Amino acid sequence: MRTRAPFSTAPCLVARCVRGLEPALAAEILRNGLGTITRLGHREVHFSAQHSALEATDLRTADDVFVLAARMPDPGPSKTDLNTALTDLAAQADLRHAPTITGVEVSASFLGRRNYNRHDAEDAVGSALASRLNVPYHSRRNGSAPPPAYSGWRLTLDGTHATLLLRIADHPLHRRAYKRHTIPGTLHPPVAAAMAHLAEIDPGHIVLDPCCGAGTLLIEAAHLQPAARYRGFDAAQASLQAARANAKGLKGLPRVDLRRADAGALPLKDASIDRVISNPPWGTQVNPSGLLARDPARLWSELRRVLAPKGIAVVLIPDPGALTSAFKNGLTAVHLQQVRVSGTHSHLTQLRPR
Repeated sequence: MRTRAPFSTAPCLVARCVRGLEPALAAEILRNGLGTITRLGHREVHFSAQHSALEATDLRTADDVFVLAARMPDPGPSKTDLNTALTDLAAQADLRHAPTITGVEVSASFLGRRNYNRHDAEDAVGSALASRLNVPYHSRRNGSAPPPAYSGWRLTLDGTHATLLLRIADHPLHRRAYKRHTIPGTLHPPVAAAMAHLAEIDPGHIVLDPCCGAGTLLIEAAHLQPAARYRGFDAAQASLQAARANAKGLKGLPRVDLRRADAGALPLKDASIDRVISNPPWGTQVNPSGLLARDPARLWSELRRVLAPKGIAVVLIPDPGALTSAFKNGLTAVHLQQVRVSGTHSHLTQLRPR
């Protein structure tokens, strides 16, 4: 991950994430010794950098990481007060840790009803920042992409605070370099990374994704534990082509074995798999095919069959009710957490054989 030098240390960093992954992100920050957690918020974790802020760009469960530049009370829902408040916010921004800035672009989000849209907020603080720095401002209002050299700023209004953040890296962390090919229903990489952490993969483990899609889960798991062995199956040739293209050329990582197969009749021996990680086709974005189209419960019976006695399966499900078939097929859930994926609520579940 290339960064905009000279970021070295920062008084406070803010990592943004998918809703529901805040605890997983905080755990990754602590596990990697990156700093001390100072606040957990809506889709964000605040922490003081232990060493170099550059180390935070290696976070796998984060969508993005920023320096905290300024914070003040939320200006509220009225558009009348917006420009004055956000001009003051830009004036308060601490730029001591900022690199050379050639231009400004801002992405904003807010909670609650407002008498303005996000573009109004972006333009108010962005124009004030650009004026203060004497550089151009790029508005997102017309949908055009900003010039690549422009610094990325993030504005959040959560009903209590207005917070202004400056991105550390030159692009959001969730944009993985390997993910050049995508398919419908492809998994968000930070969610895949959280699932890989939840799977507790050890060196030597054989890790399976029976519905591998574009390979995101297996590739994220390989980044986490390169000393394991990875196998992926999918019934769709287009998915396998995307997965092979994404996995190709991953230096320093194990080869991912990708083959065509039906997840309802896996070509594997009983109790031969240590870990399963999967985002099955539940019919929301991608419809099941093959044997699963006729009997979705076959997925759970196959997972139970191939899992070793001490195995773990981490599966993304649409709702807890989907676990009924898993329980009937000899699996028990030991962890369940809600996340928001592609605008809908889903659940990460860790299952073990009974």
